[in-house]
Amino acid sequence: MLKNNPSSAISLPRLPKALTGIDGLDEITEGGLPLGRPTLVCGSAGCGKTLMGVEFLVRGITEFDEPGVLMAFEETAEELAANVTSLGFDLLGLQEAGKLRLDHVHIDRSEIEETGEYDLEGLFIRLGYAIDSIGAKRVVLDTIEALFSGFPNQAILRSEIRRLFRWLKDKGVTTIITAERGDGTLTRQGLEEYVSDCVILLDNRVIDQITTRRLRIVKYRGSTHGTNEYPYLITQEGISVVPVTSLKLAHEVSDELVSTGVPALDEMFGLKGFYRGSSVLITGTAGTAKTTLGAAFANEICQKGGRCLFFAFEESPQQLVRNMASVGMDLNPWLDQGLLQIEASRPTLNGLEKHLVTIHKLISVHKPDAVVIDPISNLITVGNIAEVRNMLTRLIDFLKVNNITAVFTSLISGRNIQQEMTEEGVSSLVDTWISVRDLEGIGERNRGISILKARGMAHSNQVREFIVTNHGIQLLDVVIGPEGIVTGASRLTQQLQEQAQALAIQQELERKDRELARKRLVLEATIANLRTEFESVEDELRKISYEEQNRQQLLSAGRKQVAGTTGTGQEHAAPTAE
Repeated sequence: MLKNNPSSAISLPRLPKALTGIDGLDEITEGGLPLGRPTLVCGSAGCGKTLMGVEFLVRGITEFDEPGVLMAFEETAEELAANVTSLGFDLLGLQEAGKLRLDHVHIDRSEIEETGEYDLEGLFIRLGYAIDSIGAKRVVLDTIEALFSGFPNQAILRSEIRRLFRWLKDKGVTTIITAERGDGTLTRQGLEEYVSDCVILLDNRVIDQITTRRLRIVKYRGSTHGTNEYPYLITQEGISVVPVTSLKLAHEVSDELVSTGVPALDEMFGLKGFYRGSSVLITGTAGTAKTTLGAAFANEICQKGGRCLFFAFEESPQQLVRNMASVGMDLNPWLDQGLLQIEASRPTLNGLEKHLVTIHKLISVHKPDAVVIDPISNLITVGNIAEVRNMLTRLIDFLKVNNITAVFTSLISGRNIQQEMTEEGVSSLVDTWISVRDLEGIGERNRGISILKARGMAHSNQVREFIVTNHGIQLLDVVIGPEGIVTGASRLTQQLQEQAQALAIQQELERKDRELARKRLVLEATIANLRTEFESVEDELRKISYEEQNRQQLLSAGRKQVAGTTGTGQEHAAPTAE
C-alpha cells in the first residue's frame, strides 16, 4: 500500500519544458512550453498569434540553438518575412543559414473534393521532411483552420485533428499551433483545446477607446502555471508579457540609507533617511511642492554619483529643469553626464501596459539607482482604479526586486483629503508615506509636511511647516501657540509675542539686577558705617582702658610711696621715748 511521502513527491521528475525566450511568458508558464508536445495558441484577429509563433521560433534559434519549421497556410514565406522585419526578425537570413525552414502550403477549397478517405497524410510527409532536413526541434503551424475549414464531415475532422496532434507528439518536436477563436469556444472546431497539452488564449479588447491585450494560460497538463490574465504588448522587440513579479515577496532588502534631498526632512526620520530599494509615496493637493520634493530626491541621488530615471506626466523636460532652477536645483549637469534621464509624456499616449513595459525597458537600459514618477494619479485617465493599482503593484514589485529606490507623487483630490487616501489605493503597498498639505490660516494658505508611515524605523509625528525658497525647500521650526501648532502670519505673531515676552522678562531681570546692585551698595555702605562706628567705639574703649591702666599704675605707685614714708618715721621716734 502506497503512503503519502512528501520527500518522495519532491524528488519526482518535473515535466520537461522548452524556454520560449518571449519576455515574461516563461515566467508565467514556470519554465516555458511542454517539451516535445503541442501547444495551442488561440485568439481573435489581431491579437498576435502568428507573431508569437514566429518569435518562438526565432528565439529558439538565436538563444537556444534549436532549429525550427514554420508551416503557414495563409501567408507566403515572403509575406511572413516582410511582416516581421520591423521587429528585427530576419527569417530569410535564418533560412539561408539552415536554421529555419519556411514552408507555405496553399489550400484552395475549390480544388478539393472531399471523399471518405480524406486525410492529412500528405501534410505529414511534407512536414516530416522539413523537420528532418534541418533537425528541427520547434514547429509552428499557422493556422489550423485552413486545413479543416469547409469540411462538413465532423467525424473525419475530429479524427484527423487527433491524428495530427499524436503525430507531432511522436515526432518529439515542441509545437505551437495557432487557431482562430470560435463562437462560445476557444477554437472554431471546438476540439483542438481538448487534445492540446497547453492552451494559451490571447485576447484583444477595446475599453474606453484604449486597446488592451490580455494573455491567459487556459490549461497546462502536468505543470502549475499562472492562472490570471496578464497584459502583453507587441513592441519593436516582439511580444512582452508583464506578469506580477516576486509574488512570494522574497526579494532581498538593504540596510543602506538614502537621503530625501532635504536635510531637515531627513531629521524627521529616525535613521536620517529611508532605506535603499524602498518605495516612497508623496501625496498632497495641487501646489504643495510634490514635484519639487521628487526633484530634490533625484538631485541628491545624482550628487552622490547615482543614476536616476524621472518620469514626468505633466511637464516637459525643459520646463522641469527651468522650474527646478528657480528653487536652487540645477539639473543640467546631471543630464549632461547621463546620470539623470527625464522621460516626459502624457499618460494617454499609451495604455497602462505600454507605460509599464516602457519603464521596464528604460530601467534595463539605463540601470538606475532610483526612479521618480510624477504623478501616478494621472494614470487614472488611461485605466480604472483596479487596473492602475494592479499596474503599480507590478511596478513596485519589479523595482523592489531590482533594489531600486522609487519615489511616487500623487495628487489627492478634495474629497480624499480627510481620509488621507490615494485614489490609486497604493498607500498600503509603499514603505514610506509622506503627506504634504495646505495649512489654511486666517486669510492665507501655508504648506505643511508630515510622515504618515515609515516601515522599519521611527519617525516624527509632527506636522512641520515648510517654505520653498531660492535655495530649495526649508522646514521651519515648530511654533506652538495656545491652541496648538501655528503657521504663517500666526507664526510671526506668535514669534513677536514670544520675543516681546522674552524682552519683558529680560528687562525685568535687568531691573531686578539693578535693584540688587543698589541694595548691595546700601548694604555695603551700612556695613562700612557700622565698621567705622565700631572702630570709633573700639578706639574709645581702648583709650579708656589705657587711661585706666595708667591710673592704676599711678595709684599703685602712690601706695608704695606712702607705705615707705610711714615706716621711716616710726624708727626715729622710738629712741626719743626711751
